[in-house]
Amino acid sequence: MYKQYTTEFKLEVLLAYENRECTIQELCKRYQITKYSLRQWINEFEEFGIEGLERLNSWKGFKEATVKDYLSGEFSQYEIVRTYGISSRSVLQRWMKKYNSHRDLKDTSKGKRKIVHTYL
Repeated sequence: MYKQYTTEFKLEVLLAYENRECTIQELCKRYQITKYSLRQWINEFEEFGIEGLERLNSWKGFKEATVKDYLSGEFSQYEIVRTYGISSRSVLQRWMKKYNSHRDLKDTSKGKRKIVHTYL
């Protein structure tokens, strides 16, 4: 499931990570984030600074993050689709095709699954 986080929240998490306040697993549990999100935030911050974190707050940034995670070779298409809540592998493949052909990924939520929350 993909959730929008504020830049301030991401900076708070990254500061806790940098200060080594706890293990990565404990950090993710404390802030209720995935290790994939943490890794993405670290990479974006190291490469682009605060602008990198803000970039992930747009749909275009979200799409680029999913494609880059897949292209890193660490995750399968199925893992990316499941982790990010993309409606299907074909949507991810379409984004990858656009990205690899240097076409612009649109800043829309098309292809994003609607998540229905149920509480027990």
